[in-house]
Amino acid sequence: MGRALETELGEQGLYQMTRERCPYLFYAQPVFVESDHIQRMNAVIGAVETVVNSGPWRRRVLDSAPAIARHDPGGARGVFMGYDFHVGAESVGLIEINTNAGGALLNAVLARAQRACCPEVAELVPGAATALQLEQAIVAMFQREWQLSGRDQPLRCIAIVDENPGEQYLYPEFILFRKLFQRCGIEAVIVAPEQLQFSNGALCAGSRPVDLVYNRLTDFLLEKPGSAAIREAYLANAVVLTPHPQAHALYADKRNLALLTDTLELTALQVPESQQQILLQGIPRTEVVDPAHAERLWAQRKRLFFKPASGYGSRAAWRGDKVTRRVWSEILAGDFVAQALVPPGERFALGATTPLVFKYDLRNYVYEGAVQWVAARLYQGQATNFRTPGGGFAPVYHRQF
Repeated sequence: MGRALETELGEQGLYQMTRERCPYLFYAQPVFVESDHIQRMNAVIGAVETVVNSGPWRRRVLDSAPAIARHDPGGARGVFMGYDFHVGAESVGLIEINTNAGGALLNAVLARAQRACCPEVAELVPGAATALQLEQAIVAMFQREWQLSGRDQPLRCIAIVDENPGEQYLYPEFILFRKLFQRCGIEAVIVAPEQLQFSNGALCAGSRPVDLVYNRLTDFLLEKPGSAAIREAYLANAVVLTPHPQAHALYADKRNLALLTDTLELTALQVPESQQQILLQGIPRTEVVDPAHAERLWAQRKRLFFKPASGYGSRAAWRGDKVTRRVWSEILAGDFVAQALVPPGERFALGATTPLVFKYDLRNYVYEGAVQWVAARLYQGQATNFRTPGGGFAPVYHRQF
C-alpha cells in the first residue's frame, strides 16, 4: 500500500506527511459482503433517488429550506453522493446520506495495491483495471456536471475548495484529484474559499478564472464569511458548484430521513407502496427530536442514535446508551434527530496477538442514482472515524451478480 500511495501522490515528502498525519487511513484486510446485501443497498438507493427526484418531494423539502437551497443550481446534480449503510447478518440500514463524501480516489489507490492471497478470491479483487475505470468515471462525472449546467465551451479549470485544505485529514486526496484532472487536460487548483475572488462576472483563484468548484466545504449553505465569493458567483450563475446547497437540502439534511421512514408522509408524497416498503425496511426509523416527547425518547434512548440534523462526520452524534443528562439537555435544546439503532458490521482483525473486533459501515459513492464504488470504513468507538489504530478504508469483496 505504501508503494502504491507514494507512486500515486508522486510528490517528494508528501507520502511521509501522509504517513505521519493520516496513519489510520487504510485497513490492511478486505471486508467480504454478500451480494444480497449489495442488491438490497442498491434497492434502497434507487428508491431514495426516485423519491428525491419527484416533484412532491422537491416542493415539500424546498418550501421550508433556506433561500440559497431554492436557488436553481443550473443543472448540476452533485458529485460524490455518499450513501452510508450499516450491514449485519440479516439487516441493511441506510444511516445517512452525505453530499460531499470523501475517499473515492483513495479507494482507487487502495484497489491498485490489492493482491489476491489465493485463487479463490482472485476474482473478487478490484485491481488496477477497476481502479482505472473508477478514475475515468470520476472525470466523466465532472464533465457531465459541466454539460448539465449548459456550458458549451471546454471545462478548463476546477477549484478544489475546503477550509485550510493543507490541514485537512484527507488532503492527500486533494492532491490525487489535482493530478487526475491535470492528466486529463483540466487545470486544477487547491484553495481555501477565501482565496477566491468574484469580480467582473468571474470567480477567480488569483489570476485564474475558475469554471467549476469541487466543493469539499462543510459550510453547506455558504454562510461563513470566507464563502462569500463562492456564494456570490453561485447566485449569479457564474460558476458551476458541485455539490451545491440544493443537493444538501434535498438529500443530506437528516430530517429527511424522518420523512423517508414515515408511512403517512410517504403516502402524502405519492410514493408507491412498493417503494415505501423498500424505504421502511432499508432505513432505520427516524424522528425529529421534539422536547414534547422527551420523556419517551429518554426511556427509549438505549435503542436510539442521536444526530444533529445538519451535522457531518459523526460530530456531536451520540449513541443513546452513552448519553448523559447534560448531553440530553443539549440534544433537546438543539436540532437533532433520533434514529433507531442498527448495529454496524463487524470484522475480526487477523494476525493480532489479542483478537480485535472492528466495526464498519459501507459507503456507496453514487452519481445520478448509479453506484460508482463501495468501500468499507473500519473503526472502534461510537461512530465512524479515521483515528482508530489499524482502522480506515478497506476494500469490499463481493461476487458480481
